[in-house]
Amino acid sequence: MPAFAFFILDSRIANMQLRPQDLLLALKLAVLREVPSLAELGSSLGLSASQCHMALKRAATCGLVDGRSRRVRQAALLEFLVHGAKYVFPARRGPQTRGIPTAHSAPPLRESISGGEDPCVWPDPEGELRGEALHPLYKTAPLAARRDPALHELLALLDAVRAGRARERNLAVAELERRIALAPL
Repeated sequence: MPAFAFFILDSRIANMQLRPQDLLLALKLAVLREVPSLAELGSSLGLSASQCHMALKRAATCGLVDGRSRRVRQAALLEFLVHGAKYVFPARRGPQTRGIPTAHSAPPLRESISGGEDPCVWPDPEGELRGEALHPLYKTAPLAARRDPALHELLALLDAVRAGRARERNLAVAELERRIALAPL
């Protein structure tokens, strides 16, 4: 095999960029006690096994997940959630719509923040709440959140960091710190 072929392969791996589904996968791994197969993990997130494999590979390359054990690297994940996610995956708002509560409108922040603001929702025709649309981190996040309430809470906290005001962000960061610290090593 020519020497340049190795360069191309190494170049592809070195230039991997984090995608929204990679962060979704890392958050899912943070709430799991036991790591399932890639097929099971993908199914729970609305991803194929190959998409899940590539998401795991990119998350490991970025240092958010240990590629061998498939466990989150708590400090790295928390640092990225608090300081990087809102810049890499900025929140996109939309018009009033029916959907699934997120950010300050979903647990655990819903209990801490009293009225005054329009609810934030991920657009979903089967949603139980009407409010301002906040597009999800990844298109399958609402489906995955319906299947796993603990993941829904982490995604809602991330949305509060990405789209919230100072008070909401501070409450979300404190709660993320607490929850990520409890993630299995």
